[in-house]
Amino acid sequence: MTLLPLMPLKMEEPQEIFPTGGYESEIVMEKYVVDSKECASHVQLACNAQFCAFPLDGNQLCLWGCRDPAHQLLILQGHFQSITAVAFGNQETPLLICSASQDFVMLWDLEECREKIIQGLLPRGTVMSTLLGKVLCIRFSLSDHVIAVGSGNTVFMLDVKSHSVLVELAGHQGLVTAVEFCPWQAHVLISLSEDRSFKVWDHFMGSLIFSSSILTAHPLLSLLFHEESKQFVTGCADGQLWVFSLIEGHHYRCVAHVDLSKKSETFVTRRAKSGVHSLPAGAGELDLAAKPEAARPVLSLSHCRLPQGLSSGSSGLSAENTRCLWIGSTTELFIFNLANFEVEAVLHFKDFRSLSVQVAGSCAVSSETVDHKVYCLLTSMFENKIAVLEISPAALLRSQQCLGPGKALSVLASSCVLPTSPLYFGTVKEKRTKPATQKQSAAVQRVTGDRPVVFHTKVRSSGYASAPHVTMFSPKTNIKNDGKSSLKCKNSYKREEYPLENFLPSRLNKQVALAQQPTAVSCIQYSGNGQWLACGLANCLSLVLDASLSGTPAAFSGHDGAVSSICWSHDGKWLLSAARDWTLRLWSVHRKEVMLLLGRDVLPRPVQAARFYYLDTFILLSCGPELWLLKYHLDTCKDELKRYKVKNSYKLIHRVSLSNAADVTSLSAVNDFYSYIVLTAGRDRTLEVFDLNAGCSAAVIAEAHSRPVHQICQNTGSSFTTQLSQAYNLFLTTAIGDGVGLWDLRTLRCERRFQGHPNHCYPCGMALSPCGRFMACGAEDRHAYLYELGSSTFHHRLAGHTDTVAAVAFNPAVPQVPSVFPHCKEPGGEAVCTRAPLVTATLDGKLQLFLPE
Repeated sequence: MTLLPLMPLKMEEPQEIFPTGGYESEIVMEKYVVDSKECASHVQLACNAQFCAFPLDGNQLCLWGCRDPAHQLLILQGHFQSITAVAFGNQETPLLICSASQDFVMLWDLEECREKIIQGLLPRGTVMSTLLGKVLCIRFSLSDHVIAVGSGNTVFMLDVKSHSVLVELAGHQGLVTAVEFCPWQAHVLISLSEDRSFKVWDHFMGSLIFSSSILTAHPLLSLLFHEESKQFVTGCADGQLWVFSLIEGHHYRCVAHVDLSKKSETFVTRRAKSGVHSLPAGAGELDLAAKPEAARPVLSLSHCRLPQGLSSGSSGLSAENTRCLWIGSTTELFIFNLANFEVEAVLHFKDFRSLSVQVAGSCAVSSETVDHKVYCLLTSMFENKIAVLEISPAALLRSQQCLGPGKALSVLASSCVLPTSPLYFGTVKEKRTKPATQKQSAAVQRVTGDRPVVFHTKVRSSGYASAPHVTMFSPKTNIKNDGKSSLKCKNSYKREEYPLENFLPSRLNKQVALAQQPTAVSCIQYSGNGQWLACGLANCLSLVLDASLSGTPAAFSGHDGAVSSICWSHDGKWLLSAARDWTLRLWSVHRKEVMLLLGRDVLPRPVQAARFYYLDTFILLSCGPELWLLKYHLDTCKDELKRYKVKNSYKLIHRVSLSNAADVTSLSAVNDFYSYIVLTAGRDRTLEVFDLNAGCSAAVIAEAHSRPVHQICQNTGSSFTTQLSQAYNLFLTTAIGDGVGLWDLRTLRCERRFQGHPNHCYPCGMALSPCGRFMACGAEDRHAYLYELGSSTFHHRLAGHTDTVAAVAFNPAVPQVPSVFPHCKEPGGEAVCTRAPLVTATLDGKLQLFLPE
């Protein structure tokens, strides 16, 4: 068989699609289209950087050269029945291709085929096996020494050299639809089936390693390994994606379940709200307004390697942080981000009206790029057409990018406080006036002390400047709380850098019950020095414990409802608590008494969250759909007579509402250093960023989660560690049933999703480690999960809990340093560790302390 041009085979000339306007010619181009005598729908196709392989006229194997400027075809004949599956080998030399039908499974060496064509001979393939039945899938091993063939409910392992069947892997209850070899474990093979399950095989031994339960109500169609994350992805006929972990000890645990239709709907909604018109007038606008279809069968999965230099400035994606996949469906192609489980771009076939294939029955996309382009091979669902598309991923991403914030946002303050800023009242004004008042008072005292008594405007009795002769009452100022030492302790130890390696908490050290009856713990937070732990309980109490969870906790009583939020001041002297009794209380930690109280007479709605802000200068709280910024003053007089005169006060400085007037479900603001940024979450599932230096909203992120966010956690670091300045722009959000999202304030994008922990009913909390590398979160399976921010698969799974883990907290101080506090010594007098790297709280009112091994 010779190398044939297009025209003698009655094939249409390659054609470029010229749209009515916009970017269609830059995004996609139809390079080749052919009419076959038989429909090639539901056939496994093959596509790489050199060739696109597909069945032509039923039993002919056709290869279209991607790099050949003449667009010539190579037609290989040898099958008598229709070809049902095609696959390329993994080695470039020699480049092998395997084709299968009900009569033969044939192996072709393309280099030999070319040589025979040059010599004028007829290229012949090698028959590997005969009469295996209808083959739906073929895959080469990494070394190309073995071919896995899925026929019926059995996987046949064929030896390339001996042309014999090495082993038969039987066990599926339905037709085998996909097989893949594990890239990092040569002996592992995974197969999918129409019985809606997957099986993990040791094909060297011919044994079954693992068999999954039924995943979905529809057949599983496609499979892909991701070597970097040690995961594999499966896709099924109803548009569901399942991501499983292959890390040792995870036991093939599902780390993510994605509904492609919902993700596509969220993608369309976000771009519609941000004003993105990705395609020209007509098709593009109609698509943004149209409701996504109910089901999108996942026909194919392949790696998407974005071109170098595609930075976040142009598309929101960075080369080092993108782990994308091509997902081929019947009516569109998706670029899917495996890090954050979000759709990055969609290519709808119907938006390009001149494309020959509008509804695909089979799809294959090349993983490699040629001149920053990828090739997509489509066969029509209802017609006999076969088309090859050339797609530019960069142009597709640029056409559908969301508009970023108008100015660069950063948590770190980079400019002075504006005179019109609400922060100006509590910072600049005081800094200008207070020093002058102090200097003036000191000068008056010096002048007064040198002048005679008669020059005083207020005449006093004799001896006015001397101490009283008889002490009639001396207030006791060194008060101790119930015979215990004060919560205010001086740090006499040397601060060491927080270790970044080999200090992950994994060993349960202690478990403490906070109440006699099971009482849910809603929130916990460490003080800035890591010495004390504050807990908010459902029984209206706030407790302060030593970091080692030893001794009797200090109780702060006064609320009439469950405590929903608790916050330490930066200096550790004050505690802020909000409860469901419509009150906000500011406590003196030393005296265990209320210094400020905001009740129903002030607050029109319950306070969902409250925090100290701007290095304890303000109190920031949420009240319904509004944010309140309060300036407060606390009388710290130590005179026991005068302290009963209430001189504490507050003033509302600024209030601002969310853009959509939705109730605030969570807020976060940095108090450890000066920052103008405040993050809020609304009940309408949006995130909104406020710049309090400007006193207004700076950005809105729509559809952040599938449900309202119940916690925002910023990377605040600690005084015991240092991080890069860019790391403080990262923050976490979590919602029931939607895992945890890692966001970057600079791009307003979710960079990663963590979904390996069950959280479907109760709002479980989360926390960032002081080093900024790890995230801990609670779960409903009585475990706490530790994630490394660079991986979507959990690193540790902490057991030992007796109920749902509702809250977690990392200690900001150095783990495992000797204690210098006398009340934390063992009976023998030896100092023990008082700082736990991680504390978890459960719904039955227990605290668990975890230390590194």
